[in-house]
Amino acid sequence: MTVVVQHDFLPGEKAEKDWWMGQVLHCGGAARDPSIYNLFQIADVDSGVIRWVNADLVTHILPSID
Repeated sequence: MTVVVQHDFLPGEKAEKDWWMGQVLHCGGAARDPSIYNLFQIADVDSGVIRWVNADLVTHILPSID
């Protein structure tokens, strides 16, 4: 699944971009209800960097073309 993620700036990081696009590798469930995903492991399509992302930062889910 491909998603658009709001860029969450780290302290001291330049504000170069507002969002980035990535491919979801893994979905992690919440401790209280494992059927609800609250963390995603996403690979940035531009740089290849793999990050754990809070579900609140995912702004769009792009449909796959079959």
